[in-house]
Order: sequence, then C-alpha cells, then structure tokens
Amino acid sequence: MNKEGIKIKRKSMRDEAYDILQDWIVTGEFEPGRKLKDSELSEMLGISRTPVREALLKLEDEGLIETKVNRWTMVSSVRIEQVEQVYPMVQTLEILAIEQGFENFNDKIVDKLEKINEQFRKELISGEKEKAYQLDFKFHDTIIALSNNIELTRILKSLKIKIKRMEVYYFEKEDDEIESYYEHKQIIEDIKSRNKENIKNSVWKNWENSMNRIKNKVKE
Repeated sequence: MNKEGIKIKRKSMRDEAYDILQDWIVTGEFEPGRKLKDSELSEMLGISRTPVREALLKLEDEGLIETKVNRWTMVSSVRIEQVEQVYPMVQTLEILAIEQGFENFNDKIVDKLEKINEQFRKELISGEKEKAYQLDFKFHDTIIALSNNIELTRILKSLKIKIKRMEVYYFEKEDDEIESYYEHKQIIEDIKSRNKENIKNSVWKNWENSMNRIKNKVKE
C-alpha cells in the first residue's frame, strides 16, 4: 500500500471517530461532566488511540469537550450563557441567508417546506425526538440553501450542532417543541406571499421563541 492510501485511511478513521463521539455528546449519551479516556474510547470504537485523540482535539476546538492538561478530559457542561450567545448568531445569519436567497423562493420550495413541517409534527407527536430534530434543521437548511452561500451554510451547520445539543438537553416532552411547528407554518405563509420582511420577521421569531423556551425551562 502506498503512503497516500495510508493517510486517507487514517483520516477516515479520525473523521468517523469524530462523527460518532460528536453524536454521543450532542444526543446526551455522553452526559455533561463525563470523563473521557482515549484508551477506553479506542476500545469502544475498535480503533487505535491516535485517531481518537485527533477527534478529541477537534471536539475541544468546538467547545464540546474540555481538557485539563495531564489531568482530565470531559464532556463540556451546557450553560444558559451558551444559549444566549449562539441563538442570536443563528438568527442573524439565517436572516442574511434570506436576504441573499430571497429571489429563489418559489412554489416548489413552499411544497417542500410544508412536507417537512408536517413530518416534523408527526415525529414530535410520536415521540421520535431525534427524527424531529433532524426535520427541524432540514426545514431551516432548505431556506438557507437558497442563499447559495457555501461559507454561510458551513458556519450555520457548526452552530446548529450546539443548538441541537442545547435542545436535547433542555427539552424532554413533545409539548416543549410543538410550538415550532406552528411557527414554521407562519414562515411558510409568509413565503407564499413573497413578503421578504415578513419572512425575516417570522424566522427571527421562531429562533427567538426557541431561545425563550429554553430560558423558561431553566427558570422552572
């Protein structure tokens, strides 16, 4: 095997380890404060320590884990301060996406959003939280994609990983998120009317309300 082949294989293992560990952290399977050891993780994943360590470094850069040099590595806590920092960023960037992609709204997009939103509601009611989260993000990603802005899409994807973790952590019941379904319906109605300011306002309110729902959960 040539050297290039070895590098590709190693990178693949690192990326796969990263994807799996990120999913375990975001979905709460690895709870906040859990200590992580590369030896145990490499055994769990069936790979050597090197790609695991590389994956952990990437997760640390994203703020999903914390490391105390020569002492411990653990899953980061979920703090209300993060909610107040990340949600406004997503709000602002998604409004920018609407500005850049407004001319691309059409009846086909409306139909796609309606189907996604109805499936989102079904998954919420049936208790399929993971599927519901994916559909919620798919709804917004469909709007963002119209901007044709690759860099904007990349940044929002990274931020929404943190958003998902926060929502998984704070929301437990279908009632906690069903309001998003109705907020999505309003967004769709505004898209149908092709009123850019109304679309921006309804998307802004959807994220604002999601943030406030988390804040209210913290107060309970």
